[in-house]
Amino acid sequence: MIKRVVDFFGDEEWAKQRRRLFYLALVLIVAADFLVSREHAEYVWERLPGWSAVYGFGSCVLLIFVSKFLGHRIGLMRREDYYD
Repeated sequence: MIKRVVDFFGDEEWAKQRRRLFYLALVLIVAADFLVSREHAEYVWERLPGWSAVYGFGSCVLLIFVSKFLGHRIGLMRREDYYD
């Protein structure tokens, strides 16, 4: 069982099916957000369907770019053989 899971996520032959599965999961998450009741939202944008998915994705992308900037431009990242 675990071998099949590892093969699914590791082999390139499963890349197309894996991508389709991830896109389906994203669509289901956004679709589920339309079913949520938003009676007690404090701000206007919290009432928008799909806002939490967009906010989460944007936050994740921003975190990646800030980390890359700090590692490469500011110099926090070290070479692989730094301690040798």
